[in-house]
Amino acid sequence: MNHSVAQPIQFIGKNMRVDLTLIAGMVAEKSRVLDIGCGDGTLIDHLYRTKQCDARGLEIDMAEVTRAVIHGLPVMQGDADSDLASYPDAAFDYVILSRTLQAVERPREVLRQMLRIGTYAIVSFPNFGHWTLRLQLLLRGRMPMTTTWHRMWFETPNIHPCTIEDFFDLCARDGYHVQKWLAADEAGARAPWRRYPALANLFGEQGLFLLRKA
Repeated sequence: MNHSVAQPIQFIGKNMRVDLTLIAGMVAEKSRVLDIGCGDGTLIDHLYRTKQCDARGLEIDMAEVTRAVIHGLPVMQGDADSDLASYPDAAFDYVILSRTLQAVERPREVLRQMLRIGTYAIVSFPNFGHWTLRLQLLLRGRMPMTTTWHRMWFETPNIHPCTIEDFFDLCARDGYHVQKWLAADEAGARAPWRRYPALANLFGEQGLFLLRKA
């Protein structure tokens, strides 16, 4: 399979989200990468420029696809729930799903497809178990709002919110080996509970996992 791509045009003054920066640190140089739900291609651009990766993206929002293509990035419009099945086995070294798992219709099937077409899957998601969300539910009895969960319940695309503990359970159920994981806050600090998932589930604003088949 030919994975060569045209050189992308560098984004000027583009700052990456915290989880994207941490994800980039997990990706090996010169690897083949598919970024699902890639938005305007910020991570793809970063991986190409800093690690010489053959990185490409899949994005459902046509406006974001257009922005990426204008900048010379190899991004296609597609839906994670339906279009991953068209990729051949082991087409990529890493398949990335950043803050999109909670928005897909079939998260379990999406993960299965990711580890079919890639050696590794990297998944990040906002942690619905964070203490501030629990407190808002307890005191107000309404769906919580934070900088991460920032839309009203009737406007949010998030249909499958989960916690860090939930994700560990899913990996165990479906036989995925967690190679590496961490919790982080929106300011970029890593939650210091590497050996204690229960504490990370309480204090981490987002979870980040590197998976492969067991």
